[in-house]
Amino acid sequence: MSIAGTELLPVGQEMLAKAGQSADDANLWMNLSTVMLCLEQREVGLAIQGQALEMKRVYHLPASRQPARLRLLMLMAAGDLAANTPLDCLLEDSDIDLDFYYVTPGNPLALPIPEHDAVIVALSETDENRELLAVLEKALAAWPKPVINLPQHIPTVGRALASRLLQDAPGLLIPPTLRVSRFELQAVAAGAARLPELFGGCDFPLIVRPVDSHAGRGLARIDSPAEIAAYLARIDETEYFLSPFIDYSGADGLFRKMRVALIDGVPYACHMAVSSHWMIHYVNAGMYEDAQKREEEGAFMAHFDDFAQRHRLALDAIYQRTQLDYVCIDCAETPDGQLLIFEIDHAMVVHAMDPEQLFPYKPMHMLKVKNAFRDLLFRRTSARLPGMPA
Repeated sequence: MSIAGTELLPVGQEMLAKAGQSADDANLWMNLSTVMLCLEQREVGLAIQGQALEMKRVYHLPASRQPARLRLLMLMAAGDLAANTPLDCLLEDSDIDLDFYYVTPGNPLALPIPEHDAVIVALSETDENRELLAVLEKALAAWPKPVINLPQHIPTVGRALASRLLQDAPGLLIPPTLRVSRFELQAVAAGAARLPELFGGCDFPLIVRPVDSHAGRGLARIDSPAEIAAYLARIDETEYFLSPFIDYSGADGLFRKMRVALIDGVPYACHMAVSSHWMIHYVNAGMYEDAQKREEEGAFMAHFDDFAQRHRLALDAIYQRTQLDYVCIDCAETPDGQLLIFEIDHAMVVHAMDPEQLFPYKPMHMLKVKNAFRDLLFRRTSARLPGMPA
């Protein structure tokens, strides 16, 4: 509904009225939480989610195509829309049942485990989840069913670790990412310290964002100490990530950012956004308004095999070094042909919900992504796909 431009405030108001009459309906409260998060009412959304989780911590989403062929257990953490792998988007219209199991802090698997054929660790990489992931590593070490995205590999998508892990990968450029305190940035802003001395040669211009931020929250380009001071006045956090700004604009001055899914090591095109601004989000890049941009995206997806072949070594390195079964990459191509990595993450949104009349080229390519993930699950569970011999 959000992607289609539906006004969500009346939807939220209607749900709130129903919730007032059905105060014990955890599903309704959880859905209302999602609406509030879509409306960028984060604190309200998280408070409502907390109320739902006090009622129950396991939620069932039946496959839209029944009978379901497989039941997937998703281990989740409480949090906003970036807190977990959004498989409900990727598996829309599938024959796979999803069980959202919100792990319990301190004792993640305290509740009875629903029947399932496979498990996916959906928790995002955050400081808050690190202890949970460590406990899950032990709990899942001898799990009787296949585990997708083992918890010990989730930390590899963290910005600082990923930048170190991939620094020398062939054909790949990932800016070094440094974790710094507010105090250190204040020293640079005041002229009491210089960036190159504190942070190993990192200098202006640079990119700064709060630790654990996603979707561009608090992201800014900084060109001087004075701009650091102004940034800190706006974004009050205790720690931040810094990385050098890399100009990845094309000869026409436009910026292009691609999202690629690696599923069992095989790359698939998810989207490409074209923008006049370096900080690209698909929803505000003008893709819905500009037919020429959509035509360029369609060409990228149609010829994605060429892109994947050009960057085969870099993509292989990401798969081999992260060891994640499912991970997404936000990237670009530099003028000298390298694959520039902005972020790798298993919790990026991949979906096929864009209106087909505007994006007629997308359904075919997104079906490849959906089928590839489905095939991964069936391979791991040794289940037989329709039409396969017994």
